[in-house]
Amino acid sequence: MEARRNTINVLMLPWLAHGHISPFLELAKRLVYRNFHIHLCSTAVNLTSIKKKIPEKFTDSIQLVELTLPSSPELPPPYHTTNGLPPHLMTTLKEAFEESSPNLSNILDTVKPQIVMYDYNQPWVAELASSRGISAVQFLTVGATIACYNLFMDQKPDEAFPFPEIYLRQFERIKIQELCESQVGSVKESDRAFAALTKSKKIVLIKTSREIEGKYIDFMSILCNKKIVPVGTLVQDPVIEDENKEIMEWLDKKEKNSVVFVSFGSEYFLSKEERLEVAKALELSQVNFVWVIRFPLMENIKIEEALPQGFLEKVGDRGLVVEGWAPQAKILGHPSVGGFLSHCGWSSTLESMKFGVPIIAMPMQIDQPFNARVVEAIGVGVEAFRDENGKLQDEEIAKAIRKIILDKSREEIRKRSKRVSEDLDRRGEEEINGVVEELVALCVEKIGQFDMVK
Repeated sequence: MEARRNTINVLMLPWLAHGHISPFLELAKRLVYRNFHIHLCSTAVNLTSIKKKIPEKFTDSIQLVELTLPSSPELPPPYHTTNGLPPHLMTTLKEAFEESSPNLSNILDTVKPQIVMYDYNQPWVAELASSRGISAVQFLTVGATIACYNLFMDQKPDEAFPFPEIYLRQFERIKIQELCESQVGSVKESDRAFAALTKSKKIVLIKTSREIEGKYIDFMSILCNKKIVPVGTLVQDPVIEDENKEIMEWLDKKEKNSVVFVSFGSEYFLSKEERLEVAKALELSQVNFVWVIRFPLMENIKIEEALPQGFLEKVGDRGLVVEGWAPQAKILGHPSVGGFLSHCGWSSTLESMKFGVPIIAMPMQIDQPFNARVVEAIGVGVEAFRDENGKLQDEEIAKAIRKIILDKSREEIRKRSKRVSEDLDRRGEEEINGVVEELVALCVEKIGQFDMVK
C-alpha cells in the first residue's frame, strides 16, 4: 500500500500515429520500473493494436484509456489513426483530435494524474492539464536536429543555421512548404507546435541521445529556454512471433550482412513511379533484399500489379516482398541484414542505429531530410541522391545499396555503426534515470517527497 501511495500517476496522450504511440509506450515500460503508474490514452482503433504490444507483466501498471473523437461520414472510427489514413484526411483528423477536448477533460477528472505527457501538436492538452494544477510535460518523438532548426529559423529567418552539415536542398524546401500549406486548418501547424512547446513545464522530453545529437540538444535548450531532456532511443525489444516465421527462415538462409531491408514506414506510401525506381534499383544492385510494401486503406492493389512486370521472377530467391507489415526490429537484429533502405523516419533511424545496421537514406517528407543529414554526419550511412527536381533515380539507389552491402567502403561504415550502437546501449539507463529525476522534481514542487525505486 505504501509503495502504491508513493507512485507517480502519469497520463500519456500521444498523437494518433504508430510512430508516436510506440515511443510513448516504450517510455511507459521504462518508467513503471521506477515506481510510475501510466495511463496511456488513445482512440479505440489504436488501442486495439497497442494491447498486443503490452506484455502481461505490465498490465497492472500500464492502463489503456479510450479517447472518443467526434465521428463523421468522412472520418469514421477506423480512420481515427494515421495508419493507412488517406493523406487528404490528415487535417480533418487533427481537427477531430482537438475537438475531443471535452472527453479528455472527463478523463483527467477521473484519472487525476500528477503529470500529463503530451505530443508535439497539442497545446490544448497542456492548457486542460494546467487549468487543473497538473504538470504538463511535452514529449517530442522527433530528433533535436529538426526541432532546433525550426526554432532557429522561426527566430532568425535571415541568418544561416550554425551547423552547416544540416541543410535542406531546394526541392526539399519546396516539398515541405507544400505539405505545410496543404495541412493548414484554423491554426498554422508551426504555430500549434510552438505553442505546445512553450506550454511544457520547465522541461521538454525528447526521443534522442546525447551520443548522436548532443550539440543540437544544447542549442535547442538555448533557443526555447527550457531544459531539453533526452530519453534515449526507446527501441522496442524484438518480439518472438510464429506468424513471421517465413521471413526469419528466409533470412536464416542468407549470408551475414548480405541483405538490405527496404521499408518506408507506416504513413508514407510510394507512388507508382517511386515503386518502379526502387524495384529497378533492387534489380540493378544484385543484392538480397526484404521489401515491405504498404498501400492506403481501401485501396485493393495486388503486389503483382504494384511491381514492374516480371520483377518477382527476375529477382527470384534473391528477394522477398512482404505486403503490409513486418517485424522491423526483429529483421534489423538478424545477422544477415547488412543495410536498411529507409525513409529515415526518426524511430526507424534510431532503431537502425541501435542494432548497428548501416542506413541507405531515402528521405521522403517532413523531418526525414534532417534525419538523413544526421545519418551522414555521424558516419552510419549514405544517402541515395535524387535529381535536382527531387526525382528518385534507380542507378543512384542501386549505387548506395552496393556501397553499404558490397563495396570495400562498407567496412568503415559498419565499424562506425557498431560503435554508435555500443555507445547508445551504454547511455540508455543513464538517460532514463535523468528523465525520472526531472519528473520527480516537478511532482516534489506540489506534493512533497517521494520514495522512488531506483
